[in-house]
Amino acid sequence: MAWIATSSAQAPVTFKDLGYSTVDATVTEVDFQVVKYPAATAKCAVKALDSKFAVVGWKVVEVGPNEPKDGADGGRTTVQRVMLRTESEAVSGVVDNCWIVDSGK
Repeated sequence: MAWIATSSAQAPVTFKDLGYSTVDATVTEVDFQVVKYPAATAKCAVKALDSKFAVVGWKVVEVGPNEPKDGADGGRTTVQRVMLRTESEAVSGVVDNCWIVDSGK
């Protein structure tokens, strides 16, 4: 019973890719939306891909707590923009995954 209570208390996080733009052969911008409890902190792994789907840029971004006035849905939904350094020109930029950071660690 304790396991069920602990796992259901875990704050969920979801994400949605909104777009990307290639600034030049060494920089790509990725726009994405994160939905989480406003008080939670999440981390998201964002990657840039080349034309052969190889990863040419990678970054883990922290999405901190939000005030209810920040973003939409009382602070649950925010839009993020991340600049990634790339080793060659990217043709795509996406979020690989997001997770909630345990505040006790």
